[in-house]
Amino acid sequence: MAIDPGFLDELRARTPIASVIGRRVKLARSGRNWKGCCPFHGEKTPSFYVYDDHFHCFGCGVHGDVISFVMQMEGKAFPETVEELASAAGMEVPAQTREAERAVIHARSLEDVLVAAQKVWAEALYRPEGRAGLDYLLQRGLTRDTLAAFGLGWASERRGALVEVLGREGIAPERMAEAGLMRVDEDGRPKGELFWGRVTFPIRDRKGRLVSFGGRILGDGQPKYLNGPETPLFSKRRLLFGLDRARAAVRAPRPRGESGPDLLVVEGYMDVIALHQAGFCGAVAPLGTALTTEQLEVLWQVAPVPILCFDGDAAGRKAAVRAAEVALPLLQPERSLRICLLPEGEDPDSLLRGQGGQAMAGLLAGAQPLSSVLFSLLAGGLGDNPAPEERAALRRKLTEAAALIPDKALASEYRSALLDSFFAAFRRSGRGGGGPRQGGGRGGYAGGDGLARSDAVPVVLDQVRERQRLLLCLLLRHPALMPDVEEALCRLDLPQPLDRLRGLLLDLSAEGGLPASGGALWQWACNNAAEATIRAVMRVEEVAAIAEADGMEEEDQAQLALARTRWWHFYGLLNRDGFEREVTQDVARFFAGGGGDSSQWQRLQARLETLEKLRRGSVDGVDL
Repeated sequence: MAIDPGFLDELRARTPIASVIGRRVKLARSGRNWKGCCPFHGEKTPSFYVYDDHFHCFGCGVHGDVISFVMQMEGKAFPETVEELASAAGMEVPAQTREAERAVIHARSLEDVLVAAQKVWAEALYRPEGRAGLDYLLQRGLTRDTLAAFGLGWASERRGALVEVLGREGIAPERMAEAGLMRVDEDGRPKGELFWGRVTFPIRDRKGRLVSFGGRILGDGQPKYLNGPETPLFSKRRLLFGLDRARAAVRAPRPRGESGPDLLVVEGYMDVIALHQAGFCGAVAPLGTALTTEQLEVLWQVAPVPILCFDGDAAGRKAAVRAAEVALPLLQPERSLRICLLPEGEDPDSLLRGQGGQAMAGLLAGAQPLSSVLFSLLAGGLGDNPAPEERAALRRKLTEAAALIPDKALASEYRSALLDSFFAAFRRSGRGGGGPRQGGGRGGYAGGDGLARSDAVPVVLDQVRERQRLLLCLLLRHPALMPDVEEALCRLDLPQPLDRLRGLLLDLSAEGGLPASGGALWQWACNNAAEATIRAVMRVEEVAAIAEADGMEEEDQAQLALARTRWWHFYGLLNRDGFEREVTQDVARFFAGGGGDSSQWQRLQARLETLEKLRRGSVDGVDL
C-alpha cells in the first residue's frame, strides 16, 4: 500500500542525508557537498557524492535519496526503512490502510485541480480580461519570459468564472474547495472563489509540484496579498516561495573554483521574482508568515549560511529580530545565518529598479554574520545615553539570547561577542558618574561611589539587598567562580552600588583580565583606582580579609567548591522560580547531549544540591 507522499517528503526533510550516510561512509567536504569512496563498489579514488537530498556515484551510477540508501545498504524493505527513519526523526508513520491509500490518490487528484486552474489563469493574463494584470507586471519591470517562467496569471474579476470553466472539465466546486481555490461556509460547503480580480502566483514545493497559489490585488483593496489556505498539499510553515528554482540554482554543479548564487531569503513574491530576473537565482520568501523553524531547517539543507534580507524600515528590523530569536535555538557550529538590512525605504524589488543589480550585489556582499549584528538588533531603540536600568535590561537580554543556543561552545562564543559589543558601546569613564580612568589596567573604575567615606559600611535595606551583597562578596573572595555564575549574575536586578561592582567584574571577565584569586583581585583594584567600588559593597572586616590574602594566586579547590555551593544558595533564594527552571533545563540538556565531562557534572551537581536544600525549606544560615 502507498504511503502519503507528503509524509515521505517531510521525512526526507527531517533526515539529514549526509549524517545518515556519514555513519557508514567516510565523507569529506567538497565545496557545498560531501564526497567519499562508494560503498556499493570497490574504489580507491572517491567518486561518491552526497548532496542536500540525494547521493550519486559517478563510478557505478548508483543514485537515490536517504530512504533508498538505507534500503540498499542494509537490505531492508521500503516499509521497514521508512519506519526506522521515521522513529529516528520523531515521526509516526501513517497507518497503511485502504483509507490512507485513497487519501494519497485523492491528494494527487487535488494537484490536478490546481494544474487546471493554473492553465486557466496563465492564459487569461494575455487576454483582454487580464490586461490590467499584465500591464501592472510589465510596469513593475518584469519581462514576458519571467512571467512565463514563474507561471504568473490573472484571476478574472467576474466571480464564478473559474467554477464555470473547471466545471466543464468535470471538476466540482467541492473538489476546488479541497484544493484551496474556494472559500467554505461554517458547514464546509463551497461559497465563493478565493481568487478573483488578482494577479496569481503559483506556489510550488521543493520538487516543483504545484501545491497552492498566492494572489495580489490591484489598487488599494485589502488584503494586498492573499495565500491559499492549508490543504493536504500546502503548509505555509514548511514551504518557501521560489525554493524549487533557488535550490536548483544553488546546488547546480559548477567548474572548480566557481561559486554558485547565495541562498537569499526576502519578504515577498515580487522581490523573489525580480531578484531571479536580475540574476540572483537563490532568492526565496516565506508565504505570508514570519520565518519558521521548519523553513530554517529547509534552508540549511540547501546552504549552511543563507542570507536573510530585510526591508530598510522599522518593520524590517522587527522581522530581523524575530528571525534571530527563531534561529538561535537551532544554530550549530556548521550552520548559521548572515543578515542584510537594506537602506531605509527600500525593498529588493525597488532597489533593483532604482539602482540596478550592482547595488544589490554590493549590499549582499556586505551581509554580516548573525553574531555581528545581533547586538545592534537587540539594542535597537536605546539612545546614546541609556539609563542604568535600560543597560541592565539589555545585558540580561543579551545573555538570555546566547543561552538559547544549545551548543555550549557556540553559546559561549556568542555570549562573549555580545558582551564585548555591550561593553564597547556603553562603557564610559567612571561607569555611572565617576571621574576619568586612572592607572593603566584594563577595565579600571575610578571610584565615585558617592559615599562620605570610602570604607563606609553599606546600609542593609532588607534581606534581599543583603543576599545580593553576599553574592558579590563571594565573587570578590573567589573570582574563579565567575565563569560558572556569570550568566545567572547578569539576570539579577541589582541596585547601586551593587550594580556598579557587578559591571566591574563583568568587564574584567569579558576582557579576560579577571585575577585568579581574591587577593590578586584586591591588588588589581588598588593599582587601578577601583578599590572604592569594592569598599562600597564590602564591610571593613571583609575588605581586610581579602587584603590580607594579597598575593594568593590559586584557589584551594575544596574552598572553591564550598563557595560555589554558597553562591548558588543565595542566588536560589533571590530567584527561586527562575533557579529551579534553569537547573531543570540544564540537567535535561546535559543528558540529552550524552553527558559532559566530570567538571561539568560537578558544577551542575552543586546547583542540584542547592535546589534540593531550598525545596526542603533551607534559608540563609550560610557563612562566607
